[in-house]
Amino acid sequence: MIRRVIPVVLLLLLFPLVSIAQVDPGVRGGAAGAGQPLASVAANNPAGILNFFIAGQDAFEEIETVPEGLGPRFNSRGCGPCHAQPAIGGSAPAVNPQVGDATASGATNTIPSFITSTGPVREARFPFFFDAFGNPNPNSPNGGVETLYTIAGRVDAGTCTSAQISQPSFALAVATNNVIFRIPTPTFGLGLVENIDDATLLANAAANANNNFGVTGRFNRNGNDGTITRFGWKAQNKSLQIFSGEAYNVEMGVSNPLFQQERPLPGEDRASGLPAACRLNPTPEDGPDFAGSGAGVLDDVAAFANFMRFLAPPTPSTTTPGGSTSINNGKALFNAIGCNTCHTPTLKSSPSSFTPSLSNANANLFSDMEIHHMGTGLRDNVGQGDAGGDEFRTAPLWGLGQRIFFLHDGRTKNLITAIQAHNSSGSEANTSSFQFFNALTTSQKQDVLNFLRSL
Repeated sequence: MIRRVIPVVLLLLLFPLVSIAQVDPGVRGGAAGAGQPLASVAANNPAGILNFFIAGQDAFEEIETVPEGLGPRFNSRGCGPCHAQPAIGGSAPAVNPQVGDATASGATNTIPSFITSTGPVREARFPFFFDAFGNPNPNSPNGGVETLYTIAGRVDAGTCTSAQISQPSFALAVATNNVIFRIPTPTFGLGLVENIDDATLLANAAANANNNFGVTGRFNRNGNDGTITRFGWKAQNKSLQIFSGEAYNVEMGVSNPLFQQERPLPGEDRASGLPAACRLNPTPEDGPDFAGSGAGVLDDVAAFANFMRFLAPPTPSTTTPGGSTSINNGKALFNAIGCNTCHTPTLKSSPSSFTPSLSNANANLFSDMEIHHMGTGLRDNVGQGDAGGDEFRTAPLWGLGQRIFFLHDGRTKNLITAIQAHNSSGSEANTSSFQFFNALTTSQKQDVLNFLRSL
């Protein structure tokens, strides 16, 4: 009798599990919950600070032209179109602006195969330089950004034509598996991140050091003063100012007070640099308005940094998706299986001289700001600062519920796929992301997914 009952019971258990398999709830709808200034900035405390935020947002949303400094090589024509999801300052939007950038104002670029209208905004890097036979040379590391487009053909390109400048060899790079990608990181709450003291980060690292999940981690550091760097996919940039200046030069080709030369390709710079016919403007192309006053005198890089510094962090949902009970269960499970060992829920900021909202505040970023080995599955063979080819900064999870694309290269829109990608040979997340997450019941996994999409 028992032998007959057990198979029936097993079937009754099995089929409901199949029918209710966990799913990524998808991008959380409703209000953006981001894109607004910090509360004290919105209250104009101290007096005048709101004007600096507004001026920074205006600069952030501007679409560049060649007379304003665009190119000669660039990935897109502005910050705002690439940092647009779910609001200005965010991550890659549903419709990729880089498709239109390719031919805007008459430009004659070929759109690379990895740039699509519904795919993520991407920058491309070649891990290795090519040898004379068109093969990646593992003894000659590259890793620099190979900008997608040139200004050739644009109505404002002047003497810079396709005879002088051309796009990188993307087809060859794809064919030889010598290309990796990065997508835009969201900029919400970065003033809080900037204002977390090194001592706070070190104390958090020490508290998590003796864990049972195989997680180690370390900090990327500035080569001169030895302090902790924290911005970018590999935590390679020290400050929002440097982060902004480099992005202005690399992504839009605009020289500025921090990066004063127009930018050639990595290989081009090893040879003869940019052709003279394509160096159209005196440099730096962006700088202070010496005749201006107040916020209007700032160069764009300083304005970008202020905009990001004064942006409020994202607002999580307490009920969506799945309801508060599921979200709370998911949060508890997230901690129980060790995800919080790297994704530290909260870090305290230091006193700030900028504005009260940055002072002694809880930054609920879900990151320890450390770099971790993520294994062969996510390895990109690009080193930046102290970060090696498979090391990445713990990605902050605040705002994750409204992001479309995941992981450093935007390879997936599915949160489950992103979690499973943490598991590969050499990854510090193997225990928590693979063994413990996969050991959860179907309903428990759904609670974790609902919690993550609530952020």
